[in-house]
Amino acid sequence: MNGSLRFTGIHHLAMATCDLNGTIVFWRDLVGLPLFLGFGRQGYRQYFFSISDNCALSFFEWPDTKPLIEKDHGVPVAGPFAFDHVAIGLEGSRDLALIKARFEAAGIWMSEAVDHGFVHSVYTFDPNNIAVEFSVSIMDSELRCAPVLVEKNPPSEVLRGPFLQPERYPEPSSIPDPVLYPGEGKDILP
Repeated sequence: MNGSLRFTGIHHLAMATCDLNGTIVFWRDLVGLPLFLGFGRQGYRQYFFSISDNCALSFFEWPDTKPLIEKDHGVPVAGPFAFDHVAIGLEGSRDLALIKARFEAAGIWMSEAVDHGFVHSVYTFDPNNIAVEFSVSIMDSELRCAPVLVEKNPPSEVLRGPFLQPERYPEPSSIPDPVLYPGEGKDILP
């Protein structure tokens, strides 16, 4: 049995807001991501913005949600924490310059462009204080084919290599078809 999975990318990142209108204006009208799906009921909404053919951002609107406390990208924190920032890829340097110019024209803060060696990036925050990075890959495909893992004291698992360690978990003896249960949005499409 072949244990190789074929990933297509992150289908969507789901975040939360108490201000869906402000979130739509930011992501649709300033960033330029089209809405492609939205549904809900009293006290619950979910809307999706298309980044590419197989990648999206999603926002739940929950009335009691509060914006995050603004935290700079990549700055360590203490206590319960799981999400630092969302980084959205752009095709080229002109796109990076355009997104920066668009934000500046709107009077919304955006960092200067930063050269990380493997990506060029600019940084900002959405209306929910979600830290957002826009990046242009410089050598992404080369790194994915020949990973570079450089650190003086890496975690022990890094020493085992960058790729699947098949002996770690057993392969399933069979792969049954999934049982599907109705979920939110099931009834919106014909």
